[in-house]
Amino acid sequence: MQPQSTRIRAVLTGAAAFTLAASLAACGSTDGSGKGDSAKGGGAGATGAAASGAPAAGGSSSAAAPTATATPTPTAPSKVLMPTGPAAPMTKARDTAAGAIMVTTLNGLKSGVSGKVWIWLPPEYNDPKYAKTGFPVLTLYAGGQSNGYNTWTDNQLPIQEENAALVKAGKAHPFIMIMPVQNFTADEKNALDCADIPGQPKMGTWMAEDIPDFVRANFRTIKGRDGWGLMGASTGAFCSAKLALQHPDKFKAAVPIDGYFNPDSGLWKGHETERQANSPDVLVAQGKADVKMLVTAGGANPFETKLVKAWVAKAAPPLALEYYEQPGGKHLTSDFKKMIPDTLQWLSKNLAGPQSD
Repeated sequence: MQPQSTRIRAVLTGAAAFTLAASLAACGSTDGSGKGDSAKGGGAGATGAAASGAPAAGGSSSAAAPTATATPTPTAPSKVLMPTGPAAPMTKARDTAAGAIMVTTLNGLKSGVSGKVWIWLPPEYNDPKYAKTGFPVLTLYAGGQSNGYNTWTDNQLPIQEENAALVKAGKAHPFIMIMPVQNFTADEKNALDCADIPGQPKMGTWMAEDIPDFVRANFRTIKGRDGWGLMGASTGAFCSAKLALQHPDKFKAAVPIDGYFNPDSGLWKGHETERQANSPDVLVAQGKADVKMLVTAGGANPFETKLVKAWVAKAAPPLALEYYEQPGGKHLTSDFKKMIPDTLQWLSKNLAGPQSD
């Protein structure tokens, strides 16, 4: 595993905080209605009655009354998107106590970017009872440079096992987890910032367009944005915040854990207009993103808490932010790990669970 990035790369001013919703753990059980497979159908018909006409002078006649036209029962729109194909080749990256993590190389048709993507399917996905059920999707961005790796696939951040345990306890949705790389070099001064930096690989398009297309091609998902969330720690927090703010039509909720919000890659040199367009520090105040975020900071790091609180204070509706300060939290993988149960429960509260028609 590559080391987590421990730097905070932007200094903001001001201080304000929102309180975390009182019930992080309050979310629906996966045993509820609409989360297994069920069938709904029906129709309505009507029959007409015959009527005889009165005899006319000099003769007789009869005529049938008009037959009522049957009105079909409207069909509810489908909630589930079945895999559209083509199926991507995948190999096993490693086993976890909650099932295998797979990996593939995604050649993005829209971006031209080729990079590794790791995938984990919850145990319910392969249960025959859920054969026609669509699942919510959680994309996880790594801390550090994430060139050729993603920290959420490592046993230091056992989010897959935590998710499976919370599902059994009725406290979280079973999520399809997607974990992409974010860079192609270890040079943190020239990161791709999960963006389309002019003259560089179109990482923003790869993440916002090609990866969701890949997921829909290969897995049963929920139609629309209600089942799509983002989460990341440190550098990954920057990515999750930026992509959610830029693409509220694709993502409903995000959890940036202990992040920074100012794109500072050296690759932006000479492209200030584009840099500003990809800055969460700018996007948060524009009032264009109808998304929900849980934004966290480590309580043991005054610089980080000040930075994050100042960013939260800039938020403009319809964006809805909740701030959570981890007591004694430091900018460390071990403290990010402690956040996993609460963040999964918050995401389950704010994203749609498994759906069936």
